[in-house]
Amino acid sequence: MSINWPRFVEIIRTHRRFLLTSHVRPDCDALGSELGMAGVLDALGKDVLIVNGQETPPNLAMIDPQRRIKTLGKDIQAADLADREVLMVLDTSAWAQLGPMGDVLRTTKARKIVLDHHVGTDDLGAEEFKDTKAEATGRLVVEAAEQLGVKLTPEIARALFAAQATDTGWYRFSSVTGEALRIAAKLVDAGAVPQQIYTALYEQDSLARLQLRGRIIARTQTEMGGRLAHTAVVADDFQATGALPSDTEDVINLTLAVTGVEVAVIFVEQQDGSFKLSFRSRSILDCNAVAKQFGGGGHKAAAGASISGPLESARRSVLDAVRKAMG
Repeated sequence: MSINWPRFVEIIRTHRRFLLTSHVRPDCDALGSELGMAGVLDALGKDVLIVNGQETPPNLAMIDPQRRIKTLGKDIQAADLADREVLMVLDTSAWAQLGPMGDVLRTTKARKIVLDHHVGTDDLGAEEFKDTKAEATGRLVVEAAEQLGVKLTPEIARALFAAQATDTGWYRFSSVTGEALRIAAKLVDAGAVPQQIYTALYEQDSLARLQLRGRIIARTQTEMGGRLAHTAVVADDFQATGALPSDTEDVINLTLAVTGVEVAVIFVEQQDGSFKLSFRSRSILDCNAVAKQFGGGGHKAAAGASISGPLESARRSVLDAVRKAMG
């Protein structure tokens, strides 16, 4: 799917007050894309707010040194957003992933647009600008800046490099193309420093995060001749280690490092007793198709969803679906 950039530029040029948002449990692609787009709009003299339904995870706070990203209900209220002319959703097209910002999207009088690279999509009542072949939404923000004639600043470049680098597993996933690396080069030339970004993201672990990962790894099981790996995180793990829910990010990728593993699944217990699901595949299994069965979505190689507990019944339902999809 190619993006109608002239139409996107028209919307940006003809409006002044923008609201940017993304999905709950925000990752670097969500946060970096928001901050990068805000920088682009700032350069055009626009009035920009960034508001998410959940707080930025502490381990990703480095991406927002100026603390531009607000949390709905904590830093800002829905009534404060009534003057916005355009509400732009970045890095998701799913109602379930918007959390409290979903209510804002339903009731706003603003024009609604989506800039996203995910395959799965809901009808958000928005005009979509999607490229499902793009490796990250951050890459689409780079393209938007080019279409709008905005020069990348070091601040914009750092946010967008973090977005692209993390969503490609630091350029090791199959989504990486020559063009992806050319985009990365542009960001480095504009002021992004990969070493600094990597250190800030991955070399500042807390002891609690390390201990939580140890529990997750120790609980990992394999089946189907070692092709399928799965593990889980329960509420007691957070209490015992003092770790945060955000400390589970990317741990699923460690299970894919086991020789022979083609598909990985992780169950992460939430405060309400439900489980966040993450799927990863390096085979023909379509993670997006499996996640859709549980109200989620994403990409062919990586997707997410949620399911009610308890863990054993959740594990039985999900793993049955995965086994069937694997054949």
